[in-house]
Amino acid sequence: MEKYHSLVNKQKEFFRTEQTKDINFRITSLQKLRDAIRFKEKELMAALREDLNKSDFEAYTTEIGFVLAELRFTINNLRSWAKPKKVKTPKTHFGSTSYVYSEPYGTALIIAPWNYPIQLAIGPLIGAIAAGNCAVIKPSELTPKTSELLEELISELFPEHYISVVQGGVEASQALLNEKFDYIFFTGSVAVGRIVMEAAAKKLTPVTLELGGKSPCIVHKDAKIKLAAKRIAWGKFTNAGQTCIAPDYLYLHKSIKDRFLAQFKQEIAELYGKQPLENPNFTRIVNRSHFDRLRSYLNNGETFLGGKTESEKLIIEPTILTNISWEDPIMEDEIFGPIFPVLEYDNLSDVVEAIHRQPKPLAFYIFSESKSIQDKILNNVSFGGGCVNDTIYHVASPHLPFGGVGNSGIGAYHGKSSFDTFSHKKSVLKQTTRFDIPVRYPNIKNGLNIIKKVLK
Repeated sequence: MEKYHSLVNKQKEFFRTEQTKDINFRITSLQKLRDAIRFKEKELMAALREDLNKSDFEAYTTEIGFVLAELRFTINNLRSWAKPKKVKTPKTHFGSTSYVYSEPYGTALIIAPWNYPIQLAIGPLIGAIAAGNCAVIKPSELTPKTSELLEELISELFPEHYISVVQGGVEASQALLNEKFDYIFFTGSVAVGRIVMEAAAKKLTPVTLELGGKSPCIVHKDAKIKLAAKRIAWGKFTNAGQTCIAPDYLYLHKSIKDRFLAQFKQEIAELYGKQPLENPNFTRIVNRSHFDRLRSYLNNGETFLGGKTESEKLIIEPTILTNISWEDPIMEDEIFGPIFPVLEYDNLSDVVEAIHRQPKPLAFYIFSESKSIQDKILNNVSFGGGCVNDTIYHVASPHLPFGGVGNSGIGAYHGKSSFDTFSHKKSVLKQTTRFDIPVRYPNIKNGLNIIKKVLK
């Protein structure tokens, strides 16, 4: 569409003024963003409550506080990150020095999802600004109040030729993908990720794809049961399971299965009450389509806990399904909801083999007190990122790159990784003019013999 084409061209023109490359300009922009989020904290919480029924605690810890911590870390470290990095120079290049410059791509497109509508829009934006880019953000139409407030916040802070928010549904995303951006950052489903990558390939645009998949969680026989149950309940049912790195299915060793499930039931009650449907702070499912899809899984296996729904409010209580096999429909795709299928095992190697038959997951969790068991899993299973004896907590560390592998994504961000993602690494060799090395030229006597000795 013409308005998108005009917007992208305006950003390209502004980028060419080189204002965004100035470090002080970048830091000031990040500080303004931080201050605005702090100022609108209550409004943002209210929007998240309206769109998803997120509690203030969950809204702050997983969205607002998350991006404020990311902003603080980036502001404090950006000057160091942005400096050209001197690297080693081989002896064959005597007299020269080598550097890596981090330069912005130009204009970035950020397509954000609905499940964490602030974190997953602002998080990538922090990296784009830090690296010196202009950006267009396309938030999700499924969280309209938050997306509207996000547009208001950004438009008050920045001119549209620098940072802009574009509202709309699938048509808007498709129209934006038809434009020539310099970088595309997408968070969402595998199916849509393929569409984004196809569109990017036509224009040879580099991409980061933050996707998902079925993330396994294993509780081995030597795990600390109570702590494992508490941490898994928190990681699985935060945001009603609508988290790309939530444990998708649970493998329990047969010897501790009954004990774990009994403890798991207690921990869920501690976190969300014995009647979660009556808990005013339990996050709802985003829309009717997702609710109906999730409800269709409730007849899989046997219901150990939960299974109740509230159709008008779009709420599904935390549910545990046992007697599940890989042939059940719930095991076909990422669940993305508060339903947890449980499988059991005797031999850990069988679990690893079953996981290998699936696409590589975004996250992976192993609970065991044995370092050899931990190492066996970590060295034999490919996944984007994960935890030992915890769930989802790795995503909150700015020192750990966050991203997928294979079907679960391409590229990573958070902390310096966000800066690196939105920066092209430009290699520069600075050569001396005080002398020359004649051996590299073809007319030198015995040049080939000398070159062979040097390079062998």
